[in-house]
Amino acid sequence: MTEVPALPTVWRPRTTRLVAYITAGVIVLGLIVLAVVVAPQFGIFDRVLMVAFGLLMAWVLHMLARCRVVADEAGLTVVNAFRTRRFEWPEVLDVSMSVGEPWPTLDLADGTSIGAMGINGAEKTLAARQLAELKTLLHTRGEAPDPL
Repeated sequence: MTEVPALPTVWRPRTTRLVAYITAGVIVLGLIVLAVVVAPQFGIFDRVLMVAFGLLMAWVLHMLARCRVVADEAGLTVVNAFRTRRFEWPEVLDVSMSVGEPWPTLDLADGTSIGAMGINGAEKTLAARQLAELKTLLHTRGEAPDPL
């Protein structure tokens, strides 16, 4: 069994964040350059819209890159792209992630489930370690059943 991580602990994807922020920078920089060198028939309004579109794309990429799962003494905070949820330890029954899934699913005591985008399945080794740490915390802090 995995050692219980010290609290507070933050799990977040590495590659996703790197790719998202580099892509956002390239998009914004590219559209700024385009707005400067575009043909003269494009007015100031068109140029501003080009930069604004780049900033909108950067914001969407930032929202995807900010995803994380934070564990502390009181429970879990799941920060997904456009929604943040806070759970006390007994509210989270289990976590699972099948092969090929983009992120794990938290099974909640109210019968619902929620994806935890902060653990990215594409980063196989990192995701496996983060998932094992989260499962260990659920078994020691929450009411999850002991592993067989």
